[in-house]
Amino acid sequence: METLINFFIENTPPLKTIILVGPLFLLWSYLCLSFAGWLKTKRQVRTGYTRKTFHILIFLSVVVLNVISGLPIVCLFGGMTTLVIAYALVKGEGHPLYEAMAREKDAPFRTYYIIVPYFATLIGGIVSNIFFGQFAIVGYLVGGLGDAAGEPVGTRWGKHKYTPPTFSSFKSTRSLEGSFGVFLVSLIGIIIAAALVPQLHFNLRTIAIIPLIALASTLLESISPHGWDNATMQIFPSLLASVLL
Repeated sequence: METLINFFIENTPPLKTIILVGPLFLLWSYLCLSFAGWLKTKRQVRTGYTRKTFHILIFLSVVVLNVISGLPIVCLFGGMTTLVIAYALVKGEGHPLYEAMAREKDAPFRTYYIIVPYFATLIGGIVSNIFFGQFAIVGYLVGGLGDAAGEPVGTRWGKHKYTPPTFSSFKSTRSLEGSFGVFLVSLIGIIIAAALVPQLHFNLRTIAIIPLIALASTLLESISPHGWDNATMQIFPSLLASVLL
C-alpha cells in the first residue's frame, strides 16, 4: 500500500501543470471518444470497431506522452480520460459516448464491461510502471495495439471460431483470424517499444525473443478473463520484456 501511495505522490504533476495542461487533455480525451461515438451513431460502425478506436487513440496518446514528457504527465492524462469515461457512464444508454464503448453482446451488463476494462487498464499501467519501469511501454503498445487488434479483426474476418479455456465462468469466443491479428500487431508494438526504450538494443537475441513475447501475449489474451485483458496484456509483456530483453 505504501508503494502505491508513493507512486501517486511521486507522479502527481505540479498544480500549475494540472491547471494549464489538464483541460487540454480533457478536451483531447473527449474528442477521441466523440469520434468513436460519431462512427457508431452516424456511420453505423460496429461497436467492435468503435470501442477499439477509442482504446487505440488513448493508448497511443499515452505512449507519446510517456516518451516526450514522462510518467507524471501520463498520470494527468489518465485522470482526464477518467473524467470523460465517467461522463459517458452518467449519460448512459443511447448517448453516443456511451454507445461507442458499450457492446450490445454484453447486455444486461454493458456498463459493467466498461467499468471493468477501465480498472483493468489502470491496474495494468500502475503495476507495469512500479515493477518494470521503462519496460511498461512494451505493455502500453501490446495492450493498446495488440490486444485492440483482436476484436475488430475477428469481427471483420473471423471465420474459424474457438472457445479457449479461461480463468472465469464467462466463456468468450475467439477466432484464429482475430488471434493472428493480436500476434501480428503485438509483434509490431514490441518492435516499436524496443526502439523507444533506451536500455534495449537490436541484436540477434532481441530479434529471436520479440516474436516469442508476442506469441506468449497472444496466448494470454485468449485465456484472460473477460474484461481483464487490459491488465494482463500490459503486465505480462512488460514482465517478459524486463526479464528476457
